[in-house]
Amino acid sequence: MDQWSEVRHSTAVKILVSALLVATQVAAQEPLKGSAQTSAQTESSKAPIQDNSFLIEEAYNQEPGVVQHISAFAWEPKTHAWTYAFTQEWPLFSQRHQLSYTVPIVSGGRDQGSGIGDIAIHYRYQLAQGERFGLFAAPRLSLIVPTGNERQARGTGGTGVQLNLPISLEHSAKLVTHWNAGATVTPSARNALGDKATTRSYNIGGSIIWLALPELNFMLELAGTREETVAGPDQRAAERSLFLAPGVRGAIDFPSGLQIVPGFAVPIGIGPSRGDRELFFYLSFEHPFSDRAKERPSP
Repeated sequence: MDQWSEVRHSTAVKILVSALLVATQVAAQEPLKGSAQTSAQTESSKAPIQDNSFLIEEAYNQEPGVVQHISAFAWEPKTHAWTYAFTQEWPLFSQRHQLSYTVPIVSGGRDQGSGIGDIAIHYRYQLAQGERFGLFAAPRLSLIVPTGNERQARGTGGTGVQLNLPISLEHSAKLVTHWNAGATVTPSARNALGDKATTRSYNIGGSIIWLALPELNFMLELAGTREETVAGPDQRAAERSLFLAPGVRGAIDFPSGLQIVPGFAVPIGIGPSRGDRELFFYLSFEHPFSDRAKERPSP
């Protein structure tokens, strides 16, 4: 069985796909966000949250003049291992281009200490912006800098390159889905013994976001990875993971344009990750930093 056969046939995938089909059928009875009927009805209503999923990347670039600060914290109760990541996203001249960076802090668990992981620098291009069929696409290219200590399992020991394709589909004013597929290559990764090898990792996943209210979303995410590590000189070992994560997030909007989005999810390991559990906490601050900031579009 190949690496994604188990993913395709898992009960969790069937649940996610079934939920998407049912939600899409319900959403088909509602006008799309861009329709004339809906725009008149929602002109004075609150704009919905357009934010990151927790495990899945959305395809909305930052608006001109608006910056976002994202904190994410994942904790594994069984081992007490945790990871904190801070990401800051900036528009580059326009919404078409976006620059961002991610700084992780990693701990392996009890009595293992913590330290900085590998920093990532990202560029995203807004390839599609919802003009047709509510489709958004924003390919991302990232440079992964080996700032983490590979001897303490906090980094790969080598410079890597990552490509990810996030696609977002706005099915209706109440339903949005996000889909990801990506790959990471690290030509000179190292392990704790100093052995080197070229490692390749892959990620795939999707999320369903139900906008129960413009400022309250319920989420269901599925994220899978196949990650390689250095097992010896020019030797690699692969490990798969698969998590299903129900979650919720809310938005607090201020007249100044500041939006605060707290969120919480419980990633549940299935398939190759069966028995694993995590707690995931999310907090975003988004605000204007120049006069170029635009009002959030109505839903």
